[in-house]
Amino acid sequence: MENRPNNKPNNRGQDENKPKMPRFNPSWIYIIILIVLGISFFYGNGSDRSDGMRRDASYAEFKDLVSKGYASQVIINTNEKTLKMYVKPEKFVDVFKQNAKQLGKNPYLAVEYGSIDKLESFLEEEHKAKHFNGKFSYDNKKESLLMNIFLNLLPIFVLVGLWFLVFRNFGKGMGGGGVFNVGKSKARMYEKGNDIGISFKDVAGQVGAKQEVQEIVEFLKNPKRYTDLGGKIPKGALLVGPPGTGKTLLAKAVAGEAGVPFFSMSGSDFVEMFVGVGASRVRDLFRQAKEKAPCIIFIDEIDAVGRARSKNPAMGGNDERENTLNALLTEMDGFGTNSGVIILAATNRVDMLDGALLRAGRFDREIHVDLPDLNERKEIFLVHLRPVKIDNTVDVDLLARQTPGFSGADIANVCNEAALIAARRNGKSVGKQDFLDAVDRIIGGLEKKTKVMTEHEKRSIALHEAGHATISWFCRYANPLIKVSIVPRGRALGAAWYLPEERQITTKEEMLDEMCSLLGGRAAEELCIGQISTGAMNDLERATKSAYGMIAYAGMSDRLPNICYYNNQEYQFQRPYSDETAKIIDDEVLKMINEQYERAKQILREHREGHQALAEMLIRSEVIFAEDVEKIFGKRPWVSRSQEILNDEQNRQQDDIEDAVVVEDKETEATDNAEGKESETTENKD
Repeated sequence: MENRPNNKPNNRGQDENKPKMPRFNPSWIYIIILIVLGISFFYGNGSDRSDGMRRDASYAEFKDLVSKGYASQVIINTNEKTLKMYVKPEKFVDVFKQNAKQLGKNPYLAVEYGSIDKLESFLEEEHKAKHFNGKFSYDNKKESLLMNIFLNLLPIFVLVGLWFLVFRNFGKGMGGGGVFNVGKSKARMYEKGNDIGISFKDVAGQVGAKQEVQEIVEFLKNPKRYTDLGGKIPKGALLVGPPGTGKTLLAKAVAGEAGVPFFSMSGSDFVEMFVGVGASRVRDLFRQAKEKAPCIIFIDEIDAVGRARSKNPAMGGNDERENTLNALLTEMDGFGTNSGVIILAATNRVDMLDGALLRAGRFDREIHVDLPDLNERKEIFLVHLRPVKIDNTVDVDLLARQTPGFSGADIANVCNEAALIAARRNGKSVGKQDFLDAVDRIIGGLEKKTKVMTEHEKRSIALHEAGHATISWFCRYANPLIKVSIVPRGRALGAAWYLPEERQITTKEEMLDEMCSLLGGRAAEELCIGQISTGAMNDLERATKSAYGMIAYAGMSDRLPNICYYNNQEYQFQRPYSDETAKIIDDEVLKMINEQYERAKQILREHREGHQALAEMLIRSEVIFAEDVEKIFGKRPWVSRSQEILNDEQNRQQDDIEDAVVVEDKETEATDNAEGKESETTENKD
């Protein structure tokens, strides 16, 4: 026992003293190639190190130049049957047609000869004739066989090296693995789903959706409970809903609760520029999943690969996306078995998915993850307010009512934006006004108080916004007003904030009141100023779209009742109605909008004084609230649906309190009676 601690430092010291072998690096290959090339360049042709320009010449030209006395030296290589004739410097221009700077130090002519005897006799004759006064020598150096082999194989080495570099970098661009792994799945695998750290407690609201997916979790945890009754595990569930409603978060919570392997990837990960890669990745994904079964596969934004297939494919074309979809359909419910693998997918464009993908047996359940209602928004606020340091002025109920139509992602953004606003003013905590400013910031954009406006423009904007407020106050089904502002935000010069009703269905009267409220700004400009401006462009756009929807889709027209012309055929380039019907639709839209415009002007004429007072108040304070409008017009003659629900809720709570008080009184009375009986019994005993 005593020797062990002493041996450990010695062993560690020995290991440290051992030289560490360097790891192999592919760059070494390139360095070796460069060294060999350098050696071959400097030492392969030693005699050529100081040579200049070379020019090939015939034997006859060589004899002619020697006879003219141009040669200064001749070097003969008997092994290769070649010679080098060096030219006198004063004859460079005549022989090479270039100046000395361009030719180098010792330019020469390379000549092939036939017989060495005839060459020697020719040079001796020219030497005797004093045409050649230089010397000739022999250089029989021959390049090594290894160098010849290397030089012949050098182009192949260069091509292989370039190929290796290109595809290595290309493999990195595709997420690693190289070109040979391009068909492998890119899914990220969690060995245990609870490693993600998300459970159903982290998913606020969505009670119905959570109940649907909880059954899948229960099946994965206790399958025997269902199989004993003859049930089968669901093969897939499709999460459908608008962006930001928590579809991906819900899938993570399913994996976290089930505690099984979880494969996560996006639909775009299947799509690649290579033909057949998408289908190969699908097969590889399901192969890995079957090895880990039971497990969950989550495909986010499945519409990237599951879009409906065309009935008229291109002639002779090969659609990679359709091949990928076919492979996905086969793996989900094909000839082979696929037990223990549950597929979860999310999309916000379910109407574009292929019908074969949506059938039972592939996606057995279609779970709708809708925008949260009032109570669900309150729960979501409570989740996102956990890390936020808030004060006592924050009312979560008010925040939930102020954010109708907000998704979970929008609510998270509100909480974050409120914290940033509080930090910007150096606050110690986040207050109610910070959250209200954050809601305004997200809906309308950033305030631009520095934008320069003339008095005429400011008055025109005030009359416009006051017109919206006046019309919405006196239209029964218009959304209740919260506040009106003429402070520029984003691209808008003014804005009116409403509390939209959370309706499940919408009637024609409600839509007409909303349209009349939208046209109130333009009507106020025409009545009070006598001119119209471009400030109503957004209002007109919304009113026009609403009118076309009412007539062409909802069948709310007098001339085209009970008819819907909605067409969801992606590849059909033809309107489902004739030109005569299109003319009728246009006429009905124009008629409906003009009627509501005249109605808006009539309401403004009836309340001209209140409208003018409201506009003057806006010019003075720039922002007014519903309480200010109530002081001018009195209480709103119509009670909104949300107010009715709130009143009913308050009445129900009051009834519960009264019932609790009655029960408490009865319990107190029963306790007093029991105590009285006990005292009587005690007295009798005494």
